[in-house]
Amino acid sequence: MPWSHVSPTSTPPVSSPPPRPTRIDAVLAKTPPAVTVATSRAIFRAEDLQVTYRSSRGPVPALSGFSTALHEGEFLSVLGPSGCGKSTLLKVASGLLKPSGGMAELGGTRIEGPRKDVGIVFQHATLLPWQTVLENVLLPVRTLGMDRKQGLQRARELLRMTGLENFEHHYPHELSGGMQQRVGIARGLVHDPRLLLMDEPFAALDAMTRENMMMELQRIWTETRKSVLFITHSIPEAVFLSSRIIVLSPRPARIVKEMHVDLPFPRDEATLGSPRFGELCAELRALFSSRDATPGGSASRGSASTSH
Repeated sequence: MPWSHVSPTSTPPVSSPPPRPTRIDAVLAKTPPAVTVATSRAIFRAEDLQVTYRSSRGPVPALSGFSTALHEGEFLSVLGPSGCGKSTLLKVASGLLKPSGGMAELGGTRIEGPRKDVGIVFQHATLLPWQTVLENVLLPVRTLGMDRKQGLQRARELLRMTGLENFEHHYPHELSGGMQQRVGIARGLVHDPRLLLMDEPFAALDAMTRENMMMELQRIWTETRKSVLFITHSIPEAVFLSSRIIVLSPRPARIVKEMHVDLPFPRDEATLGSPRFGELCAELRALFSSRDATPGGSASRGSASTSH
């Protein structure tokens, strides 16, 4: 969903009636509160977060007593049903949304508003159609007042890394959807952020392009080792990309499972067909019912349902 600068008092879209209890509710009922990750190596930390929206029907809690942490150089995926609070967490991490209670900090500093040391990759590339690929990548350089020469060098380095070095003078309409998302990733990294936030960046892509982009992102992360907080509905996507996964309950979000993904890096197409990959996907899928809110995805070789 496109992001906007919102506050906890904003009126959200009218939600559907509460769903029937699912298997994940049963797991939550007997799961103790998640233990906060030790903060000695944490670059991002959330503690007892509370976010409540207001609607014509009354308060709508999105996060309640939510705590987690992201380690330096870690790829952490957040997996959960639609409307559970995943994107709300990213808005808090970016400084675009002030929580109703609790705290969030980045690099030991409390997040009080938008940060220069955070990069964001959206579900849609959101490129400026009148600017070239290179100028789109350079957008944070201009808005943050960075040195143009250094920014240009960094932008061209990222275009090489994303395989777009021959397209810097092209316009967005001349690119495929996957290429546009690669521009978005380069733009999110151009100012060398401490934390990269990714809000379902491949959700709008077809299955083949989505799988290719998974491979590309895994390669880029292996090269840069950026700290990444990645939102997804796709179980195979989360397992393939992540060093760790947290699974959220229906709203208000709580962590019902934390998984350390023990697949070696680098990962490739053979990983998707490996027995261990299938086991990890099955373990996560067992948390959810077979209703349409079930996270799935089309990246695994015949082992996952489509979630979008």
